Amino acid sequence: MFFSNREDDVPLHELDNGNEPLLPSQRNSPRLYDYVLVADKVEDMEDQIFKKQDAFICELKQKDIKVTRIDHHAKVFFGICAPEEIFAKYKYLLKVSDACNWSGEQKCDLSVSLCTRIRIVHFVLYNTFIGSGGAFESIFCLHEKQEQKKLKKKWASWLAVMKLFQQPVTDIKDYFGEKVALYYLWLGWYTRMLIPAAVIGIVVFLYGLAFFNTSPLIHEVCDSDIIMCPRCDIGCSVWNLSDTCSYAKVSQLFDNEGTVAFAMFMAIWATLFLELWKRHRALYVSKWKVYDWCEEEEELILEIVNNPQCKPKEFRHSYLRSIVVLLLVTLVLVVIIGLTHALVICRVLTAILLSKSDWDFLRDHATTIAMLSGAVLHYITIQVMTRVNKIVAFKLCEFEKTRSFAATEKHFTVKMFTFQFFTLFSSLFYVAFFLGRINGYPGKYVRIAGEWRLEECHPSGCLTDLFIQMAVILVLKQTINNIFEFTVPWLKLCFKRTKAKTVSKKCGKCCRKACREEEGNFDPCDPCKLRNWLENYDLSEVNAFSLFNEFLEMVLQFSFTTIFVAAFPLAPLLALINNIFEIRLDAIKMVSLERRLVPKKTNDIGVWTRILEAVGVMAVIANGLVIGISSDFIPRLVYRYHYGPCATSNSTSLDCMTGYINNTLATAFLSNPEVRKDFEYLLKSGYNITSCSYKDYRSDEDQSLTSQFWLILALRFAFVILFEHVVVMCKFIAAWFIPDNPIRVKNERLEDKLKRLQKELHEANAIYSSKCTEV
Repeated sequence: MFFSNREDDVPLHELDNGNEPLLPSQRNSPRLYDYVLVADKVEDMEDQIFKKQDAFICELKQKDIKVTRIDHHAKVFFGICAPEEIFAKYKYLLKVSDACNWSGEQKCDLSVSLCTRIRIVHFVLYNTFIGSGGAFESIFCLHEKQEQKKLKKKWASWLAVMKLFQQPVTDIKDYFGEKVALYYLWLGWYTRMLIPAAVIGIVVFLYGLAFFNTSPLIHEVCDSDIIMCPRCDIGCSVWNLSDTCSYAKVSQLFDNEGTVAFAMFMAIWATLFLELWKRHRALYVSKWKVYDWCEEEEELILEIVNNPQCKPKEFRHSYLRSIVVLLLVTLVLVVIIGLTHALVICRVLTAILLSKSDWDFLRDHATTIAMLSGAVLHYITIQVMTRVNKIVAFKLCEFEKTRSFAATEKHFTVKMFTFQFFTLFSSLFYVAFFLGRINGYPGKYVRIAGEWRLEECHPSGCLTDLFIQMAVILVLKQTINNIFEFTVPWLKLCFKRTKAKTVSKKCGKCCRKACREEEGNFDPCDPCKLRNWLENYDLSEVNAFSLFNEFLEMVLQFSFTTIFVAAFPLAPLLALINNIFEIRLDAIKMVSLERRLVPKKTNDIGVWTRILEAVGVMAVIANGLVIGISSDFIPRLVYRYHYGPCATSNSTSLDCMTGYINNTLATAFLSNPEVRKDFEYLLKSGYNITSCSYKDYRSDEDQSLTSQFWLILALRFAFVILFEHVVVMCKFIAAWFIPDNPIRVKNERLEDKLKRLQKELHEANAIYSSKCTEV
């Protein structure tokens, strides 16, 4: 990865077009260096590494690139300074320039042209560097101290947290390029849009809290004397339904009528967020004059600037390679899903082992502790698989042989997100839609290897398991990731700076007054150069996918916030709190703790927009299934209007939900030989019971499914279909109603095109008039 920061003091050569130079003269600018190369000092001239270094430097000099060498102990530093002709050619060829409106009279802003300079030199070095692998330890560009201080004061500091949503996006663009600026613009917009989602999530949570003391369902559970069947084979005994009183109250916080409305709101919110983001983006890319920027055009221009005799990289497609990649991706997803099954088995075994524990607390809460430990183990699996997924995605991209880095980045993004999505959400999908539904019933329990019973849902309902899983993963992932993300580079920098203090003293002292001035027409002395280079060398390394990692983290958080929000209404609130600090944390890390990123031009966040749209669609499906299949929303409606006291009698003295808990329970009699076989260990332990209850809609006589089960199942699927169609229709209406581009942007672009055409017509008339005069 390569970077830079300078504007040369050599005057630009004018192109032979009769006009003024494409870039302003830089006679008064300090002469700095575009890039710095660091290599181990090699004394043996016959060594292959020395030959590679020498060949690389010679090739740079052939392109009129100035190379300054400074030896420092066992390291060699090379300062790279590119000639101005390269940038003049680039400016002449590029149709969309850095903040330049070529139809007007304004000139390019200097700070923006510095980003252009870094990007061009990066391309030249990257293409020259091919074949020199291992010759250089690192290649990086330097931070501009004045711009760095300005960004620290306005943006990259913890004091800036108080400004919340204020970000100097244009200054970020001038320093880091449009790609980084658009990331922070998107992150700021996403954080701002989380405010209404977080507020409504809190309202839903408080709505459930308000019915703690009045809900007949909670009273029925807390006052119950119903004996429930054991939840495992060994170490588990019968238990009283009233033991789950506290959990019943907790489940009321997120499994209530408000959850349905909130899930619908979040699905529509995701669409509104994306549509309003497109408008927000259009305002800035139009302001930055990159609205019509074309990636392929810039790629060709950079190729020509680097090598005028180059040939274009042709587009190619191989169906065989695509099929192989698809099969390999499917294989990886199968492995990830297999890990989910392994986590299920681990939870089952953990529950069994805890049930045998000598500690009463562990025995009594074996299932809950097993669920929590499973969530923690899932988090550890996520961290390990993240690294594995990245390696696999890189290898698949190499196999595809993409034509450019932009294409590689796009393919890598799609693959990496897919792998990470399955890694994070496979376990959640199991908990949401399979846990407690495939484990059987007394007398016919489903067992792993014919021995271990599958785990059941939490006593207060299956949605509680999903709530616990999401809360643990979301809190752990955001908190621990942010701590490591900031502290690791900070500690590394402190260690390097402490270690380098003694070494830096040997760089030599400078007594030149010019070197101490902030503005001066000078070439810094070697000690000053080396000191500056060492300061940047000590910073944490960055690579082409450093910004990708930040995007991936936030898009996965967006997925958590929308897909299973019905089970965790506080997810938007946690995301909002995290993002307020995430913006400043990333800013401090990028400005102060890491080497400077290569500024890259773009006018959109790329394939991430498509991924966010796909997540929005999945959110509709998942939330519809969570409410319709996982929650008790449909069974409660059926009981209220078909089986409850309000439906079967005209009496209004009872609450319509009175008796609901008893209605959801079936009874297993130990007189049944199959049931007696499953609970034989209870009888041997001295328990004198004849029956126990379990949650299911089955007949007490023969344990067959009742008509109420089939009615509820039909209504569950009907609700899912209705919910998805209504929400998808609302999403389409919202997308249609909100245009992607504001009217102001359309009018400005129309006026700009008109001025360009008028200017071209004026120039054509002038040429025609001069020819007529000559005749």
